[in-house]
Amino acid sequence: MSMSIAIPAMVNNTALSSPANASTERPPTDSQDNQNETLKEFKAVAPMYDWSPEIQGIILSSLNYGSFLAPIPIGYVAGIFGAKYLVGVGLFISSVLTLFIPLVTDAGATFLIVLQIVQGIFQVTVNTSQYSIWVKWAPPQERSQLISIAMSGSALGSCIILLVGGLLCQTVGWPYIFYIFGGIGCACSFLWFPLVYDDPANHPFISTGEREYIVCSLAQQDYSSDWSLPIKAMIKSLPLWSILVSYFSEFWLFNIFVAYMPTYINSVLQVNLRDSGILSALPFLFGSICMILGGLLADFLLSRKILRLVTIRKLFTAMGVIFPSVLCVSLPWVSSSLITTMAFLVLFTAISSLSEAGSFVNILDIAPRYVTFLRGLLQVSYHISGAISPTVTGIFLSQDSEFGWRNIFLLSAAINTSGLVFYLIFGQAEVQEWAKEQTITHL
Repeated sequence: MSMSIAIPAMVNNTALSSPANASTERPPTDSQDNQNETLKEFKAVAPMYDWSPEIQGIILSSLNYGSFLAPIPIGYVAGIFGAKYLVGVGLFISSVLTLFIPLVTDAGATFLIVLQIVQGIFQVTVNTSQYSIWVKWAPPQERSQLISIAMSGSALGSCIILLVGGLLCQTVGWPYIFYIFGGIGCACSFLWFPLVYDDPANHPFISTGEREYIVCSLAQQDYSSDWSLPIKAMIKSLPLWSILVSYFSEFWLFNIFVAYMPTYINSVLQVNLRDSGILSALPFLFGSICMILGGLLADFLLSRKILRLVTIRKLFTAMGVIFPSVLCVSLPWVSSSLITTMAFLVLFTAISSLSEAGSFVNILDIAPRYVTFLRGLLQVSYHISGAISPTVTGIFLSQDSEFGWRNIFLLSAAINTSGLVFYLIFGQAEVQEWAKEQTITHL
């Protein structure tokens, strides 16, 4: 997210990627004055680079280029040794690398891309390993809301970075985005080690009643340390494939918005970067709130036995895909109205967050025994999607400046909807036979 808000300030040709008709649909004089004023401010406080849309797309994707290689071995190791130290170390190293981004950028785009590839691998350690903690901490009836609350932190963090980042770009310069938030990441990693424990049994601060409640609620689920993996059965499992496909397709579109939302608002809507940061933060603020509410609603429907678990997972996934797809396809036709566009972007992020209580948490239902390994598979799917979609977006914008965004949104909606159809057909919510102890086969 730091790169997302910084890159419009780092380059001096972002406006070239906007549709040709955008400038004719709003007052040209004021918008041009805003752009010129913004560029002057940038030049006064930080260096700028001549990066084409293709290079920008590669930079925004580079965090994912090496990341898809790491989740499976990390998930395997986390399942055996626990996640506490893997998450803490991954967060610390990733944060330290963030501090070096301004220095490396001066050496050239190639060095920046390499640094981000390495940084992405360590961020995978954080995203993948933390799920092994939830396996031992989240009671089944509270699983959706607990994970949704935790995951909402990413949306809230994005909101804060965008709010502050736009202001930093136009005052002290874009390098301070990486200095400040890299420093915060280092501080958070130091807090992680003394405060987080892999399971309730070893936690010194919780009450005896809470510890007994969590342990008893999870007693019926198999979390054996036997890590012989039923690979053949996994490969043949359509419910598992449905989650992987859903993950890839939904994050295809979401990665584009994460990487390009400030650029889209800055270039297409002709908003200066400070205001662009504020406007870009709004969708993530509402997304974090709706993510929590979605988890609470899902667990309410389950605890009251209003809907079956599989119905809840598919319903929330469908809502998190269909409505956002319609909204993104409609964006090019409402680009003349800033208010309407922002309303669509807020609704897109808010409704998309419902998937956190749908297919995103579904691996905990079908195979809790192998959740860290399967979380690694999901991260592979996510990072492949993240490596491709922003790069493709940069190519589209470079080749067709007038209709680039329209084509991007149409392609993304088609991919998103296709993944949903596959999930609705093959998705399940029962523990699979290959994930039960008696069916384990050794590699």
